[in-house]
This record gives sequence, structure tokens and C-alpha cells, in this order.
Amino acid sequence: MTRLHDLYEIGGQSPWLDNLRRDYLRSGRLGDLVSRGVRGVTSNPTIFAKAIETDDDYDEQFGDLLASHDIEAAYWEMVVSDITAALEVLAPVHEASGGIDGYVSVEVAPALAHDAPGTLSAARSLHERIAAPNLHVKVPATLEGVEAIRTLVAEGHSINVTLIFGLARYGEVVEAYIGGLEDRLASGVDDLSPVRSVASFFVSRVDTEVDRRLDRLADRDDSRAEQLLALRGTAAVAQARAAYGIFTEKFSSQRWVNLAAHGATVQRPLWASTSTKNPAYPDLAYVETLIGPDTVNTMPDETLDAFLDHGKVLRTVDSDPGAGPAALDRLAEAGIDMEDVAATLEDQGVAGFTKSFDELLEVLATKAKQMAG
Repeated sequence: MTRLHDLYEIGGQSPWLDNLRRDYLRSGRLGDLVSRGVRGVTSNPTIFAKAIETDDDYDEQFGDLLASHDIEAAYWEMVVSDITAALEVLAPVHEASGGIDGYVSVEVAPALAHDAPGTLSAARSLHERIAAPNLHVKVPATLEGVEAIRTLVAEGHSINVTLIFGLARYGEVVEAYIGGLEDRLASGVDDLSPVRSVASFFVSRVDTEVDRRLDRLADRDDSRAEQLLALRGTAAVAQARAAYGIFTEKFSSQRWVNLAAHGATVQRPLWASTSTKNPAYPDLAYVETLIGPDTVNTMPDETLDAFLDHGKVLRTVDSDPGAGPAALDRLAEAGIDMEDVAATLEDQGVAGFTKSFDELLEVLATKAKQMAG
């Protein structure tokens, strides 16, 4: 048994890997990580961009695809190949867990973040193209994305809602999931159990942005500088713990009990962006502090390796229910607007994924010219 097994068996949290590369599939690394306790995989445009740009394992397939596909279509073929192979590796976990875990996530094109009809079409297409019960299609939690999520859930699709940065938007995401299940039940579908979802709440990026704002406030007000700087590194975990409070409230209501009677399963909070961006903070600052039942933590390789080496398993996410809201109150009193932080990070997140996607297509276009001689 490893610490990752303990995280699930004792802490009630599913450890997922926030990375997917073809060499992980061919070398058996992904299978090894699954044997050590990894229970799912997440990917995004930035992860795929890095993998395809740096891994020559894609070159042969890309060259073959160019005979009949344009650059973007070839990209999606390569992505589908990796996702399909990863789904096979995780299928035994999905079966053994009764559908709780064993998921692999693929994200719709980032250009669709503010296009609800386009998101609906793309998500439907991915679910049809990769017809596996352990597939999660990732949809960003923009206003338009939330609109699409309710429809997709009502249609029976399993969704990973990504790029959640604030409590208000998280509440809307939960409503979209519950409302979608109610719509599905009202349409005459009695068994809701096949529909699964996670809500990906981003963590470390929140501290990065809030710390930046605290530094700026401290620079402008010497009299409060010490007080302001003492708040650095307190926002992200506090907000995530407050989100867990919303989760427990919403999924214990009578409204939810009615859906659970038809097999509905909770939309688990998934802690994303859990690598430590500030080297002054502990390497597991966003893992050990957010352990609790019905949660997922998706970790990049370095964070996963750190947890395997020295992670501690204790139920922490709700060990002090009042601490999160109290910390957020202190930040508000200091002049930090957390909803503005969330809006800023959402814009940055969408822009970052779009930039990665566009840059990757440019790299592939260059590679195509080189292959053509």
C-alpha cells in the first residue's frame, strides 16, 4: 500500500494525475501510477501542447494523418488516440469502483469557452467519438459553459466542469448539475446513476493572484503592510474549504435526497492547480490541507511524487468549518474582492488555454512543412 491508497481508503479522497503523455502510455508509467493508487487522469490544452511539442512519439501518427487531415483535425485525432488508450488503462479502476473513479478527462476546444451552442456540439461530439463510460468531457465554468452544462447533464453526459475560481460561480455549477439531473428525471429517465460529474475548483492560482494584490496594497500603505503581508497564502485553501461547505450543504438537501433516490451521485469537488507556485510555501500546501470524503485532488507529477514520498493523510478539509469563512472575511476587510479575483483568473485561464492551443497548431504547422520537405 502507498500513501495514495491511504489517501483514498482513509481520507476518502481520490488522487488523480494531472498529466497525460503518449510516452506514459507506451512506457507503462501510467499503468504503474495506477497500481500505486492513481484513480483518474485529467488533461487540458496546455498539457497536450507540452506533450506533443516535446515528445516525438507523435510524429509518425501525425505524418500519416497529414495525408487526409488538416492540422487541427490531425491534432484531435492524436488527442483521441491518447485519451482512448488512457481510458483502457483506467477501465479496471472504473469497474472496481462502481463508476466512482477511473475517469480520463478531455477538454473541448478553448475557443468555445464563451460559445454555449459550440460547447454543446463539441461535448456531444467527443462523447460520441469516444464512447466510453469512464470519459469526462471538460467544459469551462464560464457563464456560457454553465448554460451548456445543465443541458449536457440532462442529456446524460458525464462532465468535468473546469476553471472554477470563485464561490459564486461554484454555486452556479452545482445548480447546473442538480438542475440537469432534475430535467433528466422529468424527461422520463428513472435511473440517474450513469451520469457522473466533478467540479474542478482551482486552488494555487488563487493564492498567486491574491498575494499579488496584497503586495500591491502593502506597497501603498506602510501602516498596514505587516498586517496585509501576514494574509499571504491564506486565500486559496480558505476558499476551497468554503466551497466544500457549499458542497456538503447542497448535496444533503431534500432536493438532492429526491434525486439520490433515483441513483444520482454527488458532483465531487476536484481540487485542481494543486502544485505550489510559491517556493516559500510547502510543496503539499494544496494537498494535505484539503483531504476529505467525496473529493478528488488532481496532481501534476512533481506534486504526486512529493505526496508519495512524504504526504500525510488526515481529514483536513472540514476539520475547522469556521476557519475558511473567517479567513475570507479577513481578506475582504483588507480590501481583497474575491469575486473580482475569480473573474480575473477565469479570463487568464481561458486566455492561457487558448494561447497554448494556438501555439501548438503553429508548431504542428511548422512540423508539417518540415515533413513535406
